Amino acid sequence: MALAEDVQRLRESLSELPEPMVNPPFIIVSGLPGSGKSYFCRRLRERLPFPILESDALRRVLSPSPNYSLRESDRLFSACHLLIEELLRRGIPIIFDATNLIEHHRERLYHIAESVGAKLIIVRVEAPTELVRQRLHDRLSRIDPEDKSEADWKVYQKMRASVQRVRRNHFAVDTSRDITPVIDKIVREANR
Repeated sequence: MALAEDVQRLRESLSELPEPMVNPPFIIVSGLPGSGKSYFCRRLRERLPFPILESDALRRVLSPSPNYSLRESDRLFSACHLLIEELLRRGIPIIFDATNLIEHHRERLYHIAESVGAKLIIVRVEAPTELVRQRLHDRLSRIDPEDKSEADWKVYQKMRASVQRVRRNHFAVDTSRDITPVIDKIVREANR
């Protein structure tokens, strides 16, 4: 019952949803903290007006003072996965903004896409280490009001050890460069 309530709370936190479509695109965005995932997702949404399910924002819906424990993360991602499946079944396209660093965790998302007939698009976001360090330092000053993450350099260093390569076809984007060409390719793929 608690899981159903969590899904309901996450659902209610979303803004207006687009019209349903056949084979809705499901864009999974993966990358370390500070790599530019959320910035990339916001730029992508300018071209594809899909709801962004941002794990950092959704975590605060369920846990207003998050502690980032394993239990809290399991609760969050269990609810996110059910909500993603529900929305895709309804034909709602989605951009999922989360670190998604471990292939085993991504496989759950691949399975959801396949089971509902969604068009799976995977994006791996990265940036040079020194730029990431600067971004994470700037995050402490809350320069970007749209930045919902609390991950810092220590979190980045800890998570970097758990990154696993994406074993499926995917788009790779370096956010230290012009991201427009990759966005153009993803838009074409989503509209195909």
